Amino acid sequence: MPRVALFTTCLVDGLFPDVGRATVRLLERLGQPVDFPLEQTCCGQMHTNSGYFATDLVRRYVRVFAGYDAVVVPSGSCTGSIRHQHAQIARAAGDERLAAQAEAVAARTYELSEFLIDVLGVEDVGAYFPHRVAYHPTCHSLRIARVGDRPLRLLRNVRGIELAELPHWDQCCGFGGTFAMKNPDVSAAMLADKMEEVIETGTEVLCAGDRSCLMHIGGGLERVRAGVRTLHLAEILASTESGHRASKRAPRAAVLR
Repeated sequence: MPRVALFTTCLVDGLFPDVGRATVRLLERLGQPVDFPLEQTCCGQMHTNSGYFATDLVRRYVRVFAGYDAVVVPSGSCTGSIRHQHAQIARAAGDERLAAQAEAVAARTYELSEFLIDVLGVEDVGAYFPHRVAYHPTCHSLRIARVGDRPLRLLRNVRGIELAELPHWDQCCGFGGTFAMKNPDVSAAMLADKMEEVIETGTEVLCAGDRSCLMHIGGGLERVRAGVRTLHLAEILASTESGHRASKRAPRAAVLR
């Protein structure tokens, strides 16, 4: 049994902890124990994309996760950053030893769908989610982490699900981290296009592997009262039939907690 750690990402840890809990619940249901090292912090993507090479964050990631056989990340964006930026940051600082260490740990770092399919060899995780769902493949998961169709392969095996194809599915939602702050007008226009396409599908739920993009799209959908929920891939894959029955029986206050 490989020794596995969860790198929860700072966004999930700070704003969307249900994604981290769902990831652990899913992996444990599949028989894979998961550690959560408390020393972990940001991967440094925001800093790097803004021109600040945070060598200390690379060094911390290496130190915290070097002893694990695999690191699971519920984010294609952060996975891509760890794989493609950490060694570059170390080399830019002239620290070849740290660069080699960063490459070694990055090679054992997996986006969630990669770990499920490539490491555990599972495409049917035993999930149950009787809703109409559209999947948005985020830019970094497609073009940097290169997760391909793995999330869709997992979703297709969810019992009860109805998958709606998103028009222009490979187009950016306009978030891009600091891009949305530096280019708000362009970001808003891209978001408007994405929202229109989501609404056109008649979907109940928009799913993605990055909570940052879902936060961006979901905020827009809430403002126009579109009635579309956003859920991370882990939250759908962690859903079970018994969990749905329990949520229906629970009082509304308990469900909201």
